[in-house]
Amino acid sequence: MKTQDRDDHRPAQAACQVDIPEQPDSAVQETSFAADAYDASSDLQVLDHEPIPDEEWHLQNGQSSALESQSNHQHGSTYGYGSFPHTLRTGHDGHHKSTARALAPDLLRGLLMVLMALDHNSMTLQSWDHGTASQGEHDSIPVHEWNRPIAHHIRVLTHLCAPGFTFLLGMGIVYFGRSRTNLGWSTTRMAWHFFTRAVVLTLVMIVVGLGITLGETWFLNIVLFALAVDYLLSGLIWLVTAKTEKTLAFIILKVLPEKKEDDASEPLLANRRGLEDIAPDRAIIRAADISWHMHNVVLSALAVVTIWWNIWLSPTNGHCGVEPVQKLPDTIWARIWFYPVTDTDWRTVSVFPPLAWISFAILGLVAGRIILARSWSTKAITIGNLLAGITFTIIFVGTRFLHAGNLSEGCLHMPEHERPDAPDNQYLASWRSFIYLIKYPPDVAFWAFTMAGNLFLFAFFSIIPPRLATIIFDPLLVFGTSALFFFVGHLTLEFALAKPLRHWFGHLLVHPNPWDPNQPTVGVDNLWIFFGSWLLVLAILYPLCKWYGGFKRRRGSDSIFRFF
Repeated sequence: MKTQDRDDHRPAQAACQVDIPEQPDSAVQETSFAADAYDASSDLQVLDHEPIPDEEWHLQNGQSSALESQSNHQHGSTYGYGSFPHTLRTGHDGHHKSTARALAPDLLRGLLMVLMALDHNSMTLQSWDHGTASQGEHDSIPVHEWNRPIAHHIRVLTHLCAPGFTFLLGMGIVYFGRSRTNLGWSTTRMAWHFFTRAVVLTLVMIVVGLGITLGETWFLNIVLFALAVDYLLSGLIWLVTAKTEKTLAFIILKVLPEKKEDDASEPLLANRRGLEDIAPDRAIIRAADISWHMHNVVLSALAVVTIWWNIWLSPTNGHCGVEPVQKLPDTIWARIWFYPVTDTDWRTVSVFPPLAWISFAILGLVAGRIILARSWSTKAITIGNLLAGITFTIIFVGTRFLHAGNLSEGCLHMPEHERPDAPDNQYLASWRSFIYLIKYPPDVAFWAFTMAGNLFLFAFFSIIPPRLATIIFDPLLVFGTSALFFFVGHLTLEFALAKPLRHWFGHLLVHPNPWDPNQPTVGVDNLWIFFGSWLLVLAILYPLCKWYGGFKRRRGSDSIFRFF
């Protein structure tokens, strides 16, 4: 495109002004989607919209680059790429401060933390079998008895936790990448951050494992190692995507026909610098949009492949009564990435193989990219989450009727399956059969069921007025913005309380000891004690997490304390 054409069609400077959101505080961290929702004095004021910052280039030039912002005429907005409408409030220092809207992810994470503590409470008190069925939730393992009703219901509910954490981790990477790009971080610095945080998570896992097993197990992966690896890999995927998306847009731009009548507007593709001499026209918009959509399709396909490989790598392809076929080298170093592993010689217990769970993080990347792609209304985000939840529900139902994507084919042998009139489809024998899921490793049915549940919860939290949310659901916000601190704290407290509670209120139970199958199980199955100890842990953690949340917000953007 010629420079002369560009000058002829460029609007006046005043017409190109863009309402630019205030830049984020340098301490915005990917573990929180509600950055600086609280200030140090607890003068909480969260408004309806979150400012998603634009490039510093916008501030320096007073207008938006064509390949850095969305189309004004398409979206009816004067906000830059990915920015949400926002309001500024004045802080105690007299300066304007941005207030955040994105409370829904933190509320969801906070709820998942609470449910996780409930799930782990049954393990520390050894109250009942850890699964919806007494024989567990493992690939191609026959099951003959359902867990007691309260245990079954709790377990179904807590199935949402690990998928939700990993999904929000992927979303958080997109928020983090946008924030740090605006602060001038290089690709190398962000990659180093991803690596450092993965190492920190792994080290925390080792310390926690040694502590709660009294030194018997040094590698106790009950989720942290999977999150560490998936965080690193997803972060690198995001960095690669950010580069290739821009490159592909320019390639597409060269083959698109040039139209001189195209008017100035803003495309989806952001963060492109040094393009001040390129006129914003519809060809650029189309190139950016095509590239953005193509990358979303590729990421979505990758998410599907990385959950289906749990089926493909199953020694029995998820069928009971089938002779297993070894598909990976029978070494701990090969198996630990895709299969649950218990090895007494290596003092290793790993129930969350990282590559078996990475699909949830990749879905989070897609969701984050979509949410930050333009200025969505709360209604649009809510409807989008509902539609996505319905889609995953349909996929889940399909796994049951089509017998595809399950790691439990032919494995249900409950009393209802032995009746003469039992249906041929084992999943239709009872409602419990229909929602029986394999978690270790997750199958496609588990993937679809838990993603649907998390997306419906996401939609619910999205419609709650922020001011109301910060009053009614304040504990969830506190827990959700101090997730790793909560994780370490709740395990410490639950294991510390479990021993005296089992001593005072425990009795011999028939289910296997979850920590030592060779020892009898002395557990607490009194529901008053069970729920009381859970609530006590939450009550102790609330002020501690609130204090830590304020402490970490006063640290620098790359402080190690912000990892917690």
